[in-house]
Amino acid sequence: MTLFELFSVPFMQRALIAAFLVGIAAPAVGTYIVQRRLALMGDGIGHVAVTGVAIGLWTQTSPTWTAVIVAIAGAVVIEIVRERGHAEGDVALAMLFYGGLAGGVFVTGLAGTGASRLQEFLFGSILTISVNDLLVTMALSVVLIVICVGLSPQLFAVSQDPDYAKVAGLPVRFYSILVAVLAALSVVIAMRTVGLLLVSALMVVPVAIVQQLTRSFRMTLLGAMGAGLAASVGGLVLAAALSRTGANVQPGPSIVLVALAGFFLVWPIGAWLRRRRALVAPFPETSPEEKPVDEAHPHHHGEKCGHVAVEHGDHVDYIHDGHRHAAHVGAEGEHYDEH
Repeated sequence: MTLFELFSVPFMQRALIAAFLVGIAAPAVGTYIVQRRLALMGDGIGHVAVTGVAIGLWTQTSPTWTAVIVAIAGAVVIEIVRERGHAEGDVALAMLFYGGLAGGVFVTGLAGTGASRLQEFLFGSILTISVNDLLVTMALSVVLIVICVGLSPQLFAVSQDPDYAKVAGLPVRFYSILVAVLAALSVVIAMRTVGLLLVSALMVVPVAIVQQLTRSFRMTLLGAMGAGLAASVGGLVLAAALSRTGANVQPGPSIVLVALAGFFLVWPIGAWLRRRRALVAPFPETSPEEKPVDEAHPHHHGEKCGHVAVEHGDHVDYIHDGHRHAAHVGAEGEHYDEH
């Protein structure tokens, strides 16, 4: 079976659509996560979402929706702990992450479900995605993309400088919690694509790739969405191509490896661009005391002026404290200032 014929199979078509949407939505949210210096937040939410998946398996309901509820609750708790900034906040978050992962494995055991069923969500199983799962992924992906692009000025302000955003009148707490909720939704829609344990890579690595080349936030946002799309589709195609050789390669890890390969390919270019910008950057202006004086053209300075003064006939002009002064030079060399 050729690669083209392989993608004509319905389950591969569903996988391609899911990879396309997740590849755009996850980096869009990841751009704000990276801007807030919380690159590992997606990893923590992924650990918490394991419990949600296990609850869904235990109650024989949709693991996707139970994972959404638990992930959102965990994301809000993470944001509240981070916002209050207690010294023991890191310890509390660590216990939350490890508790989420351990709780998920424990509840899965209570449900009598094998570990293989849970691994579909831990490491991704995009090839087994159902029509209902695809519809949920499509709906949530569209919501994420619309919010991330439509509210980009507000979300950027809150992510970049919360104090400035608060002074500007933005509801900082609301937007901060919104970013956390978006991160939770992104983790859930990506868990069938790359898995809960690797989802943070799809949120962060495309952003890191584009940051090597761009300087503006908007270009970083759009570029990260494009890089994530290329990594997702490219990883899926790579896994499908290797499967034709008899290899059993999961698309999730291949997507992450393609993204990492893109970063290492772009990093030297980014280093060269940063060096080039440093070389062409203008030199800092010298202070008034450091300005040279032309010995061939004598200057007269006002009292405590600190600025270069130029002689004009019987007076010299100089600027001091934002005011123009005219120092008149008499026959004996004395002078006085006029404002």
